[in-house]
Amino acid sequence: MVRALRRKKNIAEYELDFATPEVQEILGSLDFASVIFSAGDRIEYYSSSAITLGVIREEKLVATSVLNLVRKARRTGLPQSGHIEVPRGPIGEGTRKLFAKVTFFANHDATFAVFTDESEAERVDAVRRDFVANISHELKTPISALRTLSEAVTVASEDPQVNKFAFMIESQVERLSTLVQEIIDLSRLQDTDPLLDALHVDIDEAVDEAIDQCQVLAGTREIDIIRGPLVKVSVVGDRTHLIMAFHNLIENAINYSPDKTRVAVNTIATDKIVEIVVIDQGVGISDSDQARIFERFYRVDPARSRETGGTGLGLSIVKHVIGNHGGDISLWSSTGIGSTFTIRLPIADDSLDDGDQ
Repeated sequence: MVRALRRKKNIAEYELDFATPEVQEILGSLDFASVIFSAGDRIEYYSSSAITLGVIREEKLVATSVLNLVRKARRTGLPQSGHIEVPRGPIGEGTRKLFAKVTFFANHDATFAVFTDESEAERVDAVRRDFVANISHELKTPISALRTLSEAVTVASEDPQVNKFAFMIESQVERLSTLVQEIIDLSRLQDTDPLLDALHVDIDEAVDEAIDQCQVLAGTREIDIIRGPLVKVSVVGDRTHLIMAFHNLIENAINYSPDKTRVAVNTIATDKIVEIVVIDQGVGISDSDQARIFERFYRVDPARSRETGGTGLGLSIVKHVIGNHGGDISLWSSTGIGSTFTIRLPIADDSLDDGDQ
């Protein structure tokens, strides 16, 4: 058997013959389409999947825009990558979006290009977005109707048993409404990058607004929200998303705390990082549950979640928002003592100067 690769001093000095059946069999078995160019942009090899994706047709290169990447890789000696579009067929206006990666092998005077299809992923993502938007819109109509009907029954009836059932219906309607809204929120978070059109967000103001949104819930449970010292710094991102994350975290602390206890919200700025720390005196979270606490629809205590209207999406939304802003979230908890959630976000560079003035 002819060896396609011969070991020399190091891996960078392999002698590679692209024409050997062994090498072509290896390349053809890969999940991505590949094309190999020699000097003068001449095609030395292409895989069958390169034909399937429309990169090659009738033994000619259709994706001619990739030649810009090929030439740049050859000129600079550095890997190149980018998005390209190829027609889906010889007629019609349909196109397929591909992602190309190009590497130049100077020892062999050859350029290796690989292509992956992103069209299907975009199509599936578009279907998902449309499904979430449509089903959420369709659910809002019957939810609104059920809420109105349960309120009407409560007002019209003097029978305690009927009023009890009407109240139960209204409670479940509110829970369903919350679930639909959180699904919409999570879907929007997945579709947008808050750093693309980011603004400076004052952390103190965002935390204060989140606390204000939770005061009514805390008041019904006689839970005091204790606010720590201000930090006077800002972060770069989406103010609405950050307030939603802080609100969800504080609300979660309230829901899992006994009546007449305290929830502390502290902010700490150190070494270009601001921390938002939420501490409760609740039931705590076991070690086994801590590993899954940020999973979608995961609930430590399903029975308690039903009582509080929890959907299992709140902490997932928090993690997603903070991750989108280049931060992280951690948890310390002990059963019977309580939990401490700590959000860490990068401080906007110029806000450090503002805070020192």
